[in-house]
Amino acid sequence: MCRPGDTDMSMANTVHIREVGPRDGFQNEPEVIPTARKIELIDALARTGLKRLEVTSFVRADVIAQLADAAAVLEGISVPEGVSVSVLVPNERGLDEALEHRSHIDEINVFLSASETHNRKNVNRSIEESLAGLERVLARARAAGLRCEGVISTSFGCPYEGRVPPQRVLEIAVRLRDFGAQEIGFGDTTGMANPAQVGVFFALARETLGDAVELTAHFHNTRGAGLANALAALQAGVRSFESSFGELGGCPVPAGATGNIATEDLVSMLHEMGLQTGIDLEALIACARRVQEVLGRPLGSHTLIAGPVDWRE
Repeated sequence: MCRPGDTDMSMANTVHIREVGPRDGFQNEPEVIPTARKIELIDALARTGLKRLEVTSFVRADVIAQLADAAAVLEGISVPEGVSVSVLVPNERGLDEALEHRSHIDEINVFLSASETHNRKNVNRSIEESLAGLERVLARARAAGLRCEGVISTSFGCPYEGRVPPQRVLEIAVRLRDFGAQEIGFGDTTGMANPAQVGVFFALARETLGDAVELTAHFHNTRGAGLANALAALQAGVRSFESSFGELGGCPVPAGATGNIATEDLVSMLHEMGLQTGIDLEALIACARRVQEVLGRPLGSHTLIAGPVDWRE
């Protein structure tokens, strides 16, 4: 996997994608998806060429019933060698549960919001309270040999507070880095970002965080700007993205925060630009078709509807 600091020129044309649909996507669905279907879909995604999958989260079942089967999913999936499995953990209790299945996990992701209001509505904590807890989580996860990502929600704007100062976001990012996060993900949680803002932000993030930290972009397509923002991030040097097959997902708060950019739309765009992902687009689209059948409703992915570009060559 390409990391900051790689000098091989071929790596500059490689983009890495973490598929987050099995966690970020499924958790937003109102009806519980059977565990067997989740396992089937994750196993299929793991055979598309995707190398990083966020498969579930260890959260309280009374908060997100959809993910109450986290342990069963982890124990039931069968992913090929070389595919990295990650889980989202909200706190130390979540980490305790995740570590009970350590042999099935390669990475953990922790999260908080850059907006005080959104953080309180999402996890019922202040930003400082979240950071204090995540410092302990990251230290313990690193000690257990897990790779760690810190995800900062509302990095580009908050539906409750409006503009979020980039300096505030980056101050949080520096602390997560210093706590042990090897990767920092910046989330456009409710689709408020624009390409000009994204380009400026990621240039500043690289300057602030240095080359040792992997920068990851996580865009939502709430207002249709997701791929435009991904292109702006690419042009600013970002080579790591998170997305969700079928354009599944959203944010539990507030209402109207629709899905992530579709992985197949992102992959289609990247391939048409001559960039490498290692992903079989047709196989990925087949996964999106399957989840559409499981959910019993049409999904928002453009490539799912139109198919890959056919140049008749």
